[in-house]
Amino acid sequence: MSAHSSVSQVIRKCYAAYQAGDRGAIEPLLSEDFTFTSPLDDHIDRAAYFSKCWPNSEHIRAFTIEKLFERGNEAFVLYELHPTNGDSFRNTEFFKLRGDKICEVQVFFGAKVGAV
Repeated sequence: MSAHSSVSQVIRKCYAAYQAGDRGAIEPLLSEDFTFTSPLDDHIDRAAYFSKCWPNSEHIRAFTIEKLFERGNEAFVLYELHPTNGDSFRNTEFFKLRGDKICEVQVFFGAKVGAV
């Protein structure tokens, strides 16, 4: 991690890029060997992530980061996602970084806000 970027700063930049639909801003944040795992995706690579997952950015109005816990080069984030249509919901994501690059994200889907 450089003296200029903390794990939390890199992660916040990632969410800001996703919310803005700015692929040019997120690409330099992800390592070349980046992997993404969710209940729908099993350890997909960077190319598959941009093909399959990135188009979802079009349907996001905003993220509200509720908790961000960082330790070393890893972090957990609990956020509320506000879609352009439909109900808001919470997810948790686990990040691993190598230097200033995100090399792994694991997403755990949550419930609609107010459902629990």
